[in-house]
Amino acid sequence: MRHILACLDASAYGVSVIDLTAWVATRLSASVELLHVVQRKDAVAARHDLSGAIGLGVKSELLEELTRIDQSAGRIAIAQGRSILADAEARLRDAGVSDVTSLLRHGSVVETVTAREADATLVIIGKRGSDHQMAQDHIGSSVERVVRASIRPVLIASRWEKLPTSVTIAFDGSASAIKAVAQVAESPLFAGLPVHIVMAGAKGDAHRDRLAPATTRLPDAEVHIIDDSPEKAIAETVAGLGDTMLVMGAYGHSPLRTLIVGSTTTAMVRTVHVPILLVR
Repeated sequence: MRHILACLDASAYGVSVIDLTAWVATRLSASVELLHVVQRKDAVAARHDLSGAIGLGVKSELLEELTRIDQSAGRIAIAQGRSILADAEARLRDAGVSDVTSLLRHGSVVETVTAREADATLVIIGKRGSDHQMAQDHIGSSVERVVRASIRPVLIASRWEKLPTSVTIAFDGSASAIKAVAQVAESPLFAGLPVHIVMAGAKGDAHRDRLAPATTRLPDAEVHIIDDSPEKAIAETVAGLGDTMLVMGAYGHSPLRTLIVGSTTTAMVRTVHVPILLVR
């Protein structure tokens, strides 16, 4: 049975993650594990610890008070996490998803996701965490680390309110792009949805040859060839299509691809406002 790992935090992206999870789980007949991680914080940063600047007698009392505050903050974080998971589970069940479990863990988001994804078909996560949810054109640091570390396809939820009515593949002829085409052709997630293929560059024989692996596999797809940079061509196509899901390879051609997700991929995650499925 297919299984989805959905990552939730207190950000405004949580609703998008839940609704997108419900949509995916229904189409795949998949079970869902909802995950919330209470993250470890650097002790000094979390406490804004200035105790070294004061006298020893006062310092002891201050550290005790800081410890009590820390413990109280921990209890609040756990209660908040349980509430987030309970609300999410109820929303999923209302949407018709019956096989749902919830899990609250302490630690690192990245380490927890990589530990829990072994049985997952797909990982779903919001574009930004609660600390940077209002930062435009920004990718949450945990999100980028999850994308880089995960061995599963990762679906990144934007602050999007409508379900996808089509799928758009960013195609450049690379191995990861061909895998994205195979994913769309084979997965029931995309069954019945109109398919668009977007490629950057001038039209010509060279592009027809590079497109052949995609158009052969998806003969009914509508092809968009735009003579511009990949970032602008993909963004323009996605914006014109509206309620679509962008599917693309998780890696680009950058020589720094072991350090970053890929320049075009990173730019798209930052700037487009639809769900993005990153395929490996």
